[in-house]
Amino acid sequence: MEGFLLNATLYLLCIVLAVPLATRLGLGSVLGYLLIGLVVGPVLGLAGAEMITLRHVSEIGVVMMLFLIGLELDPRALWAMRDKLVGMGGLQVLITVALVTAAAIVFGQTWQSALAMGMIFSLSSTAIVLQTLTEKKLMNTPGGRSAFSVLLMQDIAVIPMLAIMPFLASPEMRAAETEGTHGAMHLIEELPAWGVTLVTLGAVAGTVLAGHYLVRPLYRYVQAARLRELNTAMALVIVAGIASLMLMVGLSPALGTFLAGVVLANSEFRHELESSIEPFKGLLLGLFFITVGAGMDFSVFWDAPILLPVYVTGLVLIKVAVLYGLALAFKLDRSNRWLFTLGLAQAGEFGFVLVGFASSQRIMPPDIVAMSSLVIALSMLITPALFILHDIIARVLQARGGPRPDADQIDEHHPVIIAGIDRFGLTVNRMIALTGGRTTVIDDDLRAVRRVRRLGFKAYYGDATRPALLDSAGIDTAEVLVVCIGDARAATTLVRYARRVRPDLFIIARARDREHVFELYRAGADETVREVFDSALRCGRRVLEKTGLSAYEAENAEETLFSFDRTALRELAKVWKPGVPLEDNAEYMELNSKLQSDLERAFAESLLHEAAALRSESETTTPTDVLAESDTLPEPR
Repeated sequence: MEGFLLNATLYLLCIVLAVPLATRLGLGSVLGYLLIGLVVGPVLGLAGAEMITLRHVSEIGVVMMLFLIGLELDPRALWAMRDKLVGMGGLQVLITVALVTAAAIVFGQTWQSALAMGMIFSLSSTAIVLQTLTEKKLMNTPGGRSAFSVLLMQDIAVIPMLAIMPFLASPEMRAAETEGTHGAMHLIEELPAWGVTLVTLGAVAGTVLAGHYLVRPLYRYVQAARLRELNTAMALVIVAGIASLMLMVGLSPALGTFLAGVVLANSEFRHELESSIEPFKGLLLGLFFITVGAGMDFSVFWDAPILLPVYVTGLVLIKVAVLYGLALAFKLDRSNRWLFTLGLAQAGEFGFVLVGFASSQRIMPPDIVAMSSLVIALSMLITPALFILHDIIARVLQARGGPRPDADQIDEHHPVIIAGIDRFGLTVNRMIALTGGRTTVIDDDLRAVRRVRRLGFKAYYGDATRPALLDSAGIDTAEVLVVCIGDARAATTLVRYARRVRPDLFIIARARDREHVFELYRAGADETVREVFDSALRCGRRVLEKTGLSAYEAENAEETLFSFDRTALRELAKVWKPGVPLEDNAEYMELNSKLQSDLERAFAESLLHEAAALRSESETTTPTDVLAESDTLPEPR
């Protein structure tokens, strides 16, 4: 007991001290855990027999991670991303697997070992790449969104990879595994082949049905007790129970928990499950990577020190070739092409999971297992250098595109400042100019500024979110600030700053969607205009005119919906919770339902009012005419 507590204290202390340091250095938490393992194991030699037990316990973290990945995979969101998800992501995995497998066979590996290596090295580091893209504010760029799609596809691809791995083992190994898991597979060990199939399918179907029909009422029953620890216990019961069931029928527990996560992705308890599992997942997964680092065998490196850099370089070059080809095929521009390519050119943390699985199945020789772990770790370690290389390439491409001047000196002030001059901002500026208004237009896209100047409008180059530039544009004396910036985060930042320095300034801002509207209102915007909503209203009005309503009736319907929506958004903004999906905000959904009923009632009253007006006008006509008109009136909804 004392030895266990001492070891636990040692590992936890290392985590608390080393992981924050690795994160600050830009290495990320995964590399921090690996470095702890390297220090505890190969460097200091402190890893003992307890490391084996710790490895088995920490593998639960992998199962939990796949459960959480499943929870995040909303089927509707996946369908919306299907082109990049299946196209870019699917092709990247398949082509990389094929090339790495071929290279491994050339170097003398069996096809089973080579295929396992292909699957292992086809993956990239989700944790490091997403963290770096977020820190560099590149997530919303075309390259960043494409990288996210590929990473998501890779995470999904891990499931079939884990399912394929056991079939790559030799028949003798599979027989040994079956004997070794005699107790665990008692549900199917005496069954014929058709019985095994039925039980396996039944287990999968039972997982799906339990997620739909059993978990929800059970969770409501648990929540009625209002004890937070019961929510945690319930989440652990789901993960442990499904993992145990999958083991009993000879399937991967990771497959079962992933499937359960997907089933529960649209559940109202999704966020409770995530918040309950996340701490356990993070800690156990950290322990998993510590055991990986502690178990690394550097003897294979010292025996052939040239091979490791050669293998890492070869892997990066293969992935660069595949990713750059996909970026060309999917028409990414040059800068985003290199962001996408270099950002995903490393191996990933799931590779350690597959390496461990391949080692347990004896698919790969021990020396190849050791070298594969080192290749994964070193390729992840050079990821910051790959992003630095992208920054250099981006600057070179930018310089080749023409000299990029400093921000313009703004020497005149006007009542209206327009920040952003893409198609949205240009239309606003044209309308103001045509009525004799004067504007100060600012944009940080040099090509857009030059294009606007060629059209005959005056525009200044510069970043409107910079306080110094905004001050020189006359923010102190302006009457209106129009925020037309396409970047949602930058737009919110600009609104927040402008409201702080000018509480009396009228600010109207372009919004991407409802949640961005709420962010802008909270930042201090007086009015917002959604990119799609107003054009959709005009489209709806034209449809009404073409399907029987008069121009007056269609215009009135448009104005009713527009006015009601503006008022409703103000009310909904009061109950909006940042970071919580709208459908998971009970107060928001309740108010939204009430407002929808009010809107339907408002439309019905509007149509009745129009009907009364038409009857009043028709009193001068014959009774037959009145009857004909009233018969054609639309019924209130």
